[in-house]
Amino acid sequence: MSAPVGPYSPWRRAGDLVVISGQLGLVPGADGPVMVEGAASNQLRQALQNARAVLAEAGASFDQVVKATLFLVDMADFASCNEVWVEAFDVPRPTRSAVAVAQLPLGARAEVELWAYAPLA
Repeated sequence: MSAPVGPYSPWRRAGDLVVISGQLGLVPGADGPVMVEGAASNQLRQALQNARAVLAEAGASFDQVVKATLFLVDMADFASCNEVWVEAFDVPRPTRSAVAVAQLPLGARAEVELWAYAPLA
């Protein structure tokens, strides 16, 4: 799902860096994107799939991600989201910050932002 839900770009390139906007656990619905059901970990799993697609549009891949920010509405979800993270990223994993927030767009419980080092050929 690379179509933004607000007035911003899904991704931007700055030299060898590709920065993608925060991704939520959205899937296509009949009347537009809808949040996947379930826990923050389910939403993060989908958000990472969406992030993978946005990176691909920008000519980058998950193995080029060097920095990530994970936003969680409830830090009680930290451990289950770490399990999803380990499934998604190979070693060496990107650096990451995890930030507790009061609220996320569209009622999301998790959001992820990624930076990739993807030199142009």
